[in-house]
Amino acid sequence: MLEVAIIGASGYTGGELLRFLDVHSEVEVVAATSRQYADTPIRKVHPHLHDLDLKFSNKSPSDLDVDLAFTATPHGASMNIVPELVEKGVKVVDLSGDYRFDDIDIYEKWYGLKHTNPLEAVYGLPEMYRDKIKGADLVANPGCYVTGAILAGIPLVKEGLVDTIIADSKSGVSGAGINPTPATHYPNIGDNVVPYAVTNHRHMPEIQEKLAKYGDVRVSFTPHLVPVIRGIITTLHCFPLKDVTPNDVLEMYKEQYKDEPFVRVLDVGEIPRTSSVRGSNFCHIGCFEMDENGRLVVISAIDNLVKGASGVAIHNMNLMCGFPETMTLDGVGLHP
Repeated sequence: MLEVAIIGASGYTGGELLRFLDVHSEVEVVAATSRQYADTPIRKVHPHLHDLDLKFSNKSPSDLDVDLAFTATPHGASMNIVPELVEKGVKVVDLSGDYRFDDIDIYEKWYGLKHTNPLEAVYGLPEMYRDKIKGADLVANPGCYVTGAILAGIPLVKEGLVDTIIADSKSGVSGAGINPTPATHYPNIGDNVVPYAVTNHRHMPEIQEKLAKYGDVRVSFTPHLVPVIRGIITTLHCFPLKDVTPNDVLEMYKEQYKDEPFVRVLDVGEIPRTSSVRGSNFCHIGCFEMDENGRLVVISAIDNLVKGASGVAIHNMNLMCGFPETMTLDGVGLHP
């Protein structure tokens, strides 16, 4: 039995990790840490986990005797926790942005932090790095917006079809975290769509860096907050450099993702819905329509808390530890 700790377990991503791990037959969660809720039963914070017989603890990394740890901690905090765990021989899946970038200078520029403990990590998108994840001790989970944009963009860049992508994403408010803010206060977000960080969101350089693995491409990205709880819908706009039809593009996507357990390619004209992936680890990709000016539109949908965070973290754990990679993750979405 794999013994697991969740460091920073009181947030939404911590709750989702606990939801999936509670039914994982090869895993036992032996510690779920939270300074704020130390000694509080988990069900008091995550009421859907009523039957989970576990309390939050305030253990430090040095006190954890586990095989694998999820660090669901803020950007800047993980870098002070992860090195000690790795040095102890604990496998780590980090859900912050601290270890996502190949270039530390890019991280420091976009996160406004000095990286004091750089380590070599494998980027935790299985559709890109499955084999490397299997042998990794430290995996850096992707950003939520990034996951939907990268999966929608890989075939376009890989086939040399585009050199510029404009990504427009809309996210549910759970992506802003469990602590309320003026931006997520219901009267401010209800009946409203709010663009933010319109040209300088920190996920833009992450999308750029990862898609550039497949070819030369420029990425522009604008996120929006919308009055729903879960989900990210990402619309990619681009102008193909070659003559292609929507069906040609569809076949490219089918070929790219034919063996991927969590990517579903829809038909031309079929629009992904966030409700179709809600609560699931699936990414739906579709549309593939072109307008009279030659603009190609590709759309992806994911659940920001699952495929965009905790679900892919569990997927990474399964790969790192030799479990079937779909274990506990193969449930479909909750439409309507």
